[in-house]
Amino acid sequence: MITATPRPAPPLPPAPFAPTHSVRPAHPQDAAALAGLSRPFVRSGSLRERPASLYAARAADFLVAQAPGSPLEGCVGLRVYPPGPGEGRGSVGVVYNFCVAAHRQGCGVGAGLLRALLATARARSLDALFTATTGGGDLFLRHGFATTTARPAPSSWVESLDPRRDARILAKIL
Repeated sequence: MITATPRPAPPLPPAPFAPTHSVRPAHPQDAAALAGLSRPFVRSGSLRERPASLYAARAADFLVAQAPGSPLEGCVGLRVYPPGPGEGRGSVGVVYNFCVAAHRQGCGVGAGLLRALLATARARSLDALFTATTGGGDLFLRHGFATTTARPAPSSWVESLDPRRDARILAKIL
């Protein structure tokens, strides 16, 4: 008679990553935190500088990511542009001031913000989204954005872009 020593069961695979943050609309009282979160990106040249008063005035544009009891981990703005005279399109949105705190990059915070922003844009029945990036735009590209020209974007937004920044314009049809 041969007896075998039982082997231990193999370990279970790790549980799927559960986000430790939630996404919510920003409030005017988040203005200082939005400015602080954006500051490193302004210093690097990735974002335009905006005063805290602008964040307070446009708080309704922003979604923020935050873990319970922690400072803001990320933010993104969505500005809605109605169709201009003679433009053969409906309302569109411009994604701006998208940033994630350095210690939370690569953890799904940006992807969570972008998914929430896309859901918001669809709920508002926007026809398309535009953004300008000085970086690679990889997250946008993974979520269906594509490089485009300035022509289909809202003209007032295009005119506000600084040509010295050499930003690439991306768009997503919704």
